[in-house]
Order: sequence, then structure tokens, then C-alpha cells
Amino acid sequence: MLDGKRILLIISGGIAAYKALELIRRLRERGASVPVVLTAGGSNFVTSLSVAALAGETVHGDLFDLTRESEMGHIQLSRDADLIVIAPATADILARMNCGLAHDLATTVLLATDKPVLAAPAMNVRMWQHVATRRNVADLRRDGVSFVGPNDGDMACGEFGPGRMAEPDEIVTAIENHFQATHELPLAGARMLLTAGPTHEPIDPVRYIANRSSGKQGYAIAAAAARAGADVTLVSGPVTLDPPAGVNLVNVQTADEMLEACNRALPADVAIFSAAVADWKTAAQSDNKIKKDGGGPPGLALTENPDILRTISCLEHGRPGLVVGFAAETENVLENATAKRLRKGCDWIVANDVSPHQGVMGGDSNTVHLISDGGVESWPTMTKTDVADRLVARLADALRGVANAAR
Repeated sequence: MLDGKRILLIISGGIAAYKALELIRRLRERGASVPVVLTAGGSNFVTSLSVAALAGETVHGDLFDLTRESEMGHIQLSRDADLIVIAPATADILARMNCGLAHDLATTVLLATDKPVLAAPAMNVRMWQHVATRRNVADLRRDGVSFVGPNDGDMACGEFGPGRMAEPDEIVTAIENHFQATHELPLAGARMLLTAGPTHEPIDPVRYIANRSSGKQGYAIAAAAARAGADVTLVSGPVTLDPPAGVNLVNVQTADEMLEACNRALPADVAIFSAAVADWKTAAQSDNKIKKDGGGPPGLALTENPDILRTISCLEHGRPGLVVGFAAETENVLENATAKRLRKGCDWIVANDVSPHQGVMGGDSNTVHLISDGGVESWPTMTKTDVADRLVARLADALRGVANAAR
């Protein structure tokens, strides 16, 4: 399971650091390579010499190492790893991770990485139970950090309770479980860009042009893709939904902001545009509230918003391998959606009927048709969660087909 895996181990400053030596040995027995970052605190408990002897690699510790940092060593460490493990993970390093601090090599690597992180907390029971630590751990979990332990047990300080670092064998099992789960995730390693919700195009400081979109379908797709292992960037217009776990959420208001955020999120393997982008915006936004003065409604000069789906679909360089648009139609659903797919240049269109007889937009169910070069797939009415799961499964099949064809 671990043969050929590169596991970057960060040893921070706690008495449990001595267990990290055994952890290195167990990981190498299973075929993993184990580069190590030893913090200044960690070096008070174990030496670079002992760590290097067991790891068989140079131990990293200095953020300002002139030789390595001339080649941006902290970036390379974060990119080369398949998994980053922090053992022990002290209350201090968890707090610094949660705040996004980067004043030593360990926290700089953690801030620069796009790889999964597994933390094995170790600290005094009162520190573990403190509201600040609980808050930090909860925040880090929402950010996608995984945890193993801590266990109940005797502390070096003489107290007993939760806070004892998990044993090396437990950490190895958690690492193996991570790679087993990743291996079984159909979108593992895929980068996805997804838009959701409406856009709000200002008329004046209190009024705007918008579409009736709840964002529920887009958020459901983002959640399903994250569960399937994808690295998801969700660019969302204004909604009242909680962000899905494990998703990088970018909040925007207008179509211009949404397009800019989408360009920043590229490259991506898959791009799904489920947002209901307002087609028009005012040519000039009023700086002050437009008053109703009895002279009749104001004349609003409108101009077209950027066509985000077409812009990304027609990129000459950096176009996602699979681009999926959405078409909310009130009549001639299949005909209009099919024409839209050709007009926009996307690979798939997910069409649905939003005419009044179908009910109020923003409900919890959907009836969609998937339109591609292969024709039309009409799906039965189902919950938006089920639509999302089915669409993600189809995406995984398509990406596997592309990968197989490239071999």
C-alpha cells in the first residue's frame, strides 16, 4: 500500500516526538520514503542525526537555508509529497496552521501545499480540551485536514486523559487507510472548477439585477465531487447555503467577478458552470439610490455581461478537458439546450425545465437531460443530491475514458 509513496513528516516540539522515530522506521519498512521537517521545538526532543539515520534522507529545518531556498525548497517539499503527516501535532502548530502563519519551514510548507494533511495531536489534556484548541481543530477539519488520535493515557506532566499521541502503528494504519480510500475515489487527483448560484448586478447601492437561483444544485455537485476525491474550487454567487466540506469556496457578486475567479482557478480537468449568471448589467451604476420622484420609472441602459461558459469553452490554451454547461429553459427544452451547447462550444449541457408548471425554482428536486455528442440522456426526477451523484459518476467515467485513450 505504501510502496513508492513519499510521506513528508513534520516533527514539532513535544515529548511525543520520540515516537516519530519509530513511525519513520515503520513507514520505511512498508516501502515509503520519509523526508522530514524538524522544527526548532522538535529538535529539543530528538536530534537531526537520529532522524536522518532512520529516514535515510537529509533533515530539513531552516526556512532560510540559502542552498535549498535558492530553488524554493519549501515549495518543492510541499509539492513532492503524496501526504504530509504532522506527528506530534502540538497545540501551537495547530493554532498556527489555522491562522495561516508561515514563520518557520514547517508552517510555510503547510501553507504552500496542495496535498492532503494528516495530524496526530499530542498535548496536555487541558490544552486539548481548551476552547481555542477545539475551535482550531474544528476549523482545520472543515479545511480538509485529517486527524488520528489523540488517545487517552498518562501524560508526561503526570495527568491522565485525552491528549496522548496515537501510537506509531495507529498512525501507519491511518496513512494506509488514506491511500486505500484515495485509490477507491473515482475523481481522486482531478481538479474541478464549478460555478453556482446567481449573480447580482448593481443598479444603485440598494438595487440589483439577478436570477432566481438558490445554488442548491451547484452546491450538491461540489459536495459530491469532493466526496469522490476531486480538488474542487466552487465559485459562488450570493446564496444562503453552507459551503460543502472539503471545497475551496470563492464568493463573488457579479458576472465580471465570477469570470475573473474562474480564470484564477484554472487549470482544471473539469469545469462545470451551473451558476445562473445574469445576462445583462447596467451600463453605468448609480452611486446614489435612484429616487422615485413621480416622473416615471428611470431609463436603465443595459449592456451584456461576459459569457463565462463560452469564454472558458473557447480558450485556446488551458481549456479544461471537459466543460459542462447548464441550461434552464422554460420552453422547447431539448431544442434550446442542444443549440446552446453548440453555440457555447462546451462538451455537455445539463438541461432542465424551469417553466412555472414545474414548480418554484430553488426546490430540492430536479429533472434534467444530459446532452452531449452522443445524444440526449433523460434522467428521471430525483433529488438534487442524487442528480449530483449521478453527474459525478458520469464525469468519472468520462475522465477514465480519456485517460485510457491516452495510454
